Amino acid sequence: MIDTSLFRGTGTALATPFDTNGKIDFNSLKKLIEFNIKGGVEYLVSLGTTGEAVTLNREECQSILDFTLEQVDGRIPVVFGVFGSNNTEIILERLNGYTLDGVSALLAASPYYNKPTQEGIYQHYKVFSENSSLPIIIYNVPGRTSSNIEVETTLRLANNLQNIIGIKEASGNVEQVNSIIKHKPDNFLVISGDDPSALGTIAYGGDGVISVISNAFPEEWSNMIRAGLSSDFGKAAKININLHDLHYWLYRDGNPCGIKAALKIRGIIQEMSVRLPLVPVSDETYKGLQKEMEKILSLQEI
Repeated sequence: MIDTSLFRGTGTALATPFDTNGKIDFNSLKKLIEFNIKGGVEYLVSLGTTGEAVTLNREECQSILDFTLEQVDGRIPVVFGVFGSNNTEIILERLNGYTLDGVSALLAASPYYNKPTQEGIYQHYKVFSENSSLPIIIYNVPGRTSSNIEVETTLRLANNLQNIIGIKEASGNVEQVNSIIKHKPDNFLVISGDDPSALGTIAYGGDGVISVISNAFPEEWSNMIRAGLSSDFGKAAKININLHDLHYWLYRDGNPCGIKAALKIRGIIQEMSVRLPLVPVSDETYKGLQKEMEKILSLQEI
């Protein structure tokens, strides 16, 4: 049986640092990885949405994954984000084109744009499951894919396909998340894909979060999630409240634009460069983010 406890807690959806010329800044990536491991996160997610995988070519993705695995050196698990596609065959081609030695699991977004039926979503993941030797975390993010993985489909995948071990739920639908938690198999993970509501998901019985904010606040955020998972909601709520106002500024100009600005402010990366069609945050957002972060970092205990 797959040890799903490896992915219980905080997984940081790593940003991909770029230099002023738009090239991968591996020195900053090394610093970011070490900052997160030292901060106590349970695992890292390489090349998800926050990692801008959609604007990276295959060679760049492989180089980032290889570098991340080498830097981590087995200290914590690494999950590889397999960018969703509206063509199942293309996903399989991409999957077969990567060297995945050392990867602990895959994160796979549901198909985007062509709005498949629930049966189509199920068959997509079934084919993906049958062609993967690694555990799979499905990713439901209707705001980006324009289709929702409904409760019945999630439970069908959870019960029928043994290497589908969990879901990253970013639907924003509390009732949907609660229904999955209530009816899921015991070893199936329900992972929040939304930082502001992550503690609420844990309170209902969820298993953690794949987080954006933890790039810049790994110790604080992972302490909050662990406190929640230990039912110490007094401690968890205090940290959550102290970090709450930061979410607005992180997402005001989109992700990963906001978190890259935060990482630059913290001195973890050199530039807040992103690849088109994304652009860096506005001066107003940068200043607002900086002010809020200074307030948070001035606290004696969060």
